[in-house]
Amino acid sequence: MKLSTFMSHLERLSEMHFQLPNGQKVPAHFHITEAGLTTKRFIDCGGTFRTTKNLTLQVWVAHDTDHRLSPDKLIRILKMAEPLYQEDDLEIEVEYQDTTISRYGLSFEKGIFCFEPKFTDCLAKDHCGIPEAQMPQKNTTTTATCTPGGGCC
Repeated sequence: MKLSTFMSHLERLSEMHFQLPNGQKVPAHFHITEAGLTTKRFIDCGGTFRTTKNLTLQVWVAHDTDHRLSPDKLIRILKMAEPLYQEDDLEIEVEYQDTTISRYGLSFEKGIFCFEPKFTDCLAKDHCGIPEAQMPQKNTTTTATCTPGGGCC
């Protein structure tokens, strides 16, 4: 989900709900502890130099069960962070503590922000020499559109 879409959803909400790919809800007293620009510069296995940029939100749950972050407050936080991403309409990436720090994409279905699984991929398939039949296939049940109660988020 792009930042502009995320902000548009936030503007219409009175409260936010997040859901993990396994259907578990993120506790309502979550905090957004970071909003930042993540830039990755790398070379793929075919020798192409690449750069990706995301707006990363770190979602953290503390023992402060009285805390509730409102959509309005998150909008203010994102506006304060504008100098980092210079008003680019970046893709949102969410960091969340699971067994380790997990990174997710984001979708929005029926009033809930759904954490979407991310997958590794070869960006230079034409250079790597692995036959198409031997390439791993993405799990289509986790990449399908997320709907609450549907088991994908």
